[in-house]
Amino acid sequence: MPASSCQVDNYSEKFASQNPLDFIMFIEKNPGDYENGDIPENLDDDGRVKRTGTWVTASAHIITAVIGSGVLSLAWAVAQLGWVAGPIVLMAFSFITYFTSTLLADSYRAPDPVHGTRNYTYMDAVRAYLGGRKVQLCGLAQYGNLIGITIGYTITASTSMVAVRRSNCFHKHGHHVKCQTSNYPFMIIFGCIQIILSQIPNFHKLSWLSILAAIMSFAYSSIGLGLSIAKVAGGEHARTTLTGVTVGVDVSGSEKVWRTFQAIGDIAFAYAFSTVLIEIQDTIKSSPPENKTMKRATSVGVSTTTIFYVLCGLVGYAAFGNDAPGNFLTGFGFYEPFWLIDFANVCIAIHLVGAYQVFAQPLFGFVEGWCSKRWSDNTFITNEHGVNVPFYGVFYINVFRLVWRTMYVILTVLVAMIFPFFNEFLGLIGAGSFWPLTVYFPIEMHIAQTNMPKYSLKWIWFKILSWVCLIVSLIAAAGSVQGLIRSLRAYKPFQNQD
Repeated sequence: MPASSCQVDNYSEKFASQNPLDFIMFIEKNPGDYENGDIPENLDDDGRVKRTGTWVTASAHIITAVIGSGVLSLAWAVAQLGWVAGPIVLMAFSFITYFTSTLLADSYRAPDPVHGTRNYTYMDAVRAYLGGRKVQLCGLAQYGNLIGITIGYTITASTSMVAVRRSNCFHKHGHHVKCQTSNYPFMIIFGCIQIILSQIPNFHKLSWLSILAAIMSFAYSSIGLGLSIAKVAGGEHARTTLTGVTVGVDVSGSEKVWRTFQAIGDIAFAYAFSTVLIEIQDTIKSSPPENKTMKRATSVGVSTTTIFYVLCGLVGYAAFGNDAPGNFLTGFGFYEPFWLIDFANVCIAIHLVGAYQVFAQPLFGFVEGWCSKRWSDNTFITNEHGVNVPFYGVFYINVFRLVWRTMYVILTVLVAMIFPFFNEFLGLIGAGSFWPLTVYFPIEMHIAQTNMPKYSLKWIWFKILSWVCLIVSLIAAAGSVQGLIRSLRAYKPFQNQD
């Protein structure tokens, strides 16, 4: 038997005295553990299996993480801000995200960004540079954010699936028909797909899924952009203003304020990928230096998404004006050609299938690593069983991984069923994670790494940037909470059923 569970169990026992993470993830050794200090060619300098990622695969991961459901709400966000503030906010968040991401890329190794010890997770980087309670605060912000994003993607994917069914209904029966369809069955379908894909062992095995998801994101973004351009070119003139929705015409004064706050949160979320940056960088090969490769990938990823975001946001606003829907593909800003709308929504669903895994894998790895350390002698957690899969070969199954990841996916689906609110949920996630993960920790680690003198001009500018972003995050969170409360009061679940 080429790959029996007995063989794997013996292998696990052989390394039981080593770090419990060795068997589940990789076999870690220090260079001194090998004869003459020579590391085998198939291993990296930390004793783990040699990383093979490049700036191309890293860019694919970034684009999959960044160009997501947020792009669909940008026309709505620009409509709340107008022609002046809308582009300014879009470009500001783009620049801030790129700048702080380059700082974070230098924190992958410590204390030296090129030759230092690797940090495998965001928490490891914070522990190496800052330590103390900031490590726990980072973990709370990062993993809380990852949980929120996976819930948000479950909502958005099901909305896109429902949109396909409704699009066909509108085409067949006319636009005046309600064509109401429940999201719940499609959330369950999405969950079943994620249960299967969640058995992918770790981030290093996700490259093919990220590349597919990135292609899908380009496809539906381009379709949305093309349809918006066609609408503008067709002579339909939507009402737009320099300051966005008009008080007394479109909204009340208080609604204008809250919607503005919520729009800022939507845009902040649209650029978010710092939660998985370190984990993405940990897939990159060590030559050239990982921080150099990651900065190149960040430049490609952020610049590409910024072009799409500005075009989708501004052209979408020009097409729909102050009446822009919260999601211009699933919100039926367009009805025809129905087959193209269907294809775009299918692309969204496929993209979110991959994006869910990009954000879930760091959480899976954290929980499994902690459990393997806590209960290193528990065979339920540490043992792997080889299974022959036709046309694939041997696939190793860990029972704990199977049970825990399945339960997690089920939990996210249940929460998504309770809170199926798209725009408000996006804004809350973006506002809650933007400051601590995208701004505060990268800046603080950079200050510690460079031993930046306190109260120096550079130090002051870094602190000003951090405080300004904190204020932005707070007002965006306030707007999103108010929106969630309003939607919760208006929500009538039984009206959404078939």
